[in-house]
Amino acid sequence: MANEVKKEQAAKAKGSDKAKKAAGEQVVPKGWVPNLEKEYKERIVGELKKKFEFKSVMQVPKLEKITINQGVGIGSQDKKLVENAAEELTLITGQKAVLTYSKKDIASFKLRKGMPIGCKVTLRRAKMYEFLERLIKVSLPRIRDFKGVEEKFDGKGNYTLGLKEQIIFPEIDIDKVSKILGMEITFVTSTTKDEEARALLAAFGIPFKKK
Repeated sequence: MANEVKKEQAAKAKGSDKAKKAAGEQVVPKGWVPNLEKEYKERIVGELKKKFEFKSVMQVPKLEKITINQGVGIGSQDKKLVENAAEELTLITGQKAVLTYSKKDIASFKLRKGMPIGCKVTLRRAKMYEFLERLIKVSLPRIRDFKGVEEKFDGKGNYTLGLKEQIIFPEIDIDKVSKILGMEITFVTSTTKDEEARALLAAFGIPFKKK
């Protein structure tokens, strides 16, 4: 009986993985640990503990999640634009994007409550680290005349990075892009202090502009 249950669970998992791949999602192998997660545990924790004189490693800030939000603007008048944006964001992040909807009527924009206006993804654990590594090492360097990113902390230990074009991500085929769209990437940390959050993200490799 136990063996039958295990086989059934394995079959469901396999079917789920196939569905995710078909939808453009990334399937994370069981037990896989991303490079940046290893680096955090093996190097960054020790560096930050020493820098801020924390008494325990439990006090060391950590990255809890990354949220990516994309607004489509005129997408409210063309649902296909929003759906295309969601498909692209799924390819970029490796996780299925969900649509976001307007919360109220705005007559001047011909916007009604409940209309699709964008999409978003929230990344945690392995997918979060994997996306962060690709962002730092592959996508940001593709920005023309790139000289680093601005610091936009919220006073509570969280950082938001604004990007003007989704085509900096190699997962996007520029010949198939119907509209150039920007996005906001927010890094949510466990600390409430901007100084600690900045040190954490800089240790990961976020290239802040030099003051």
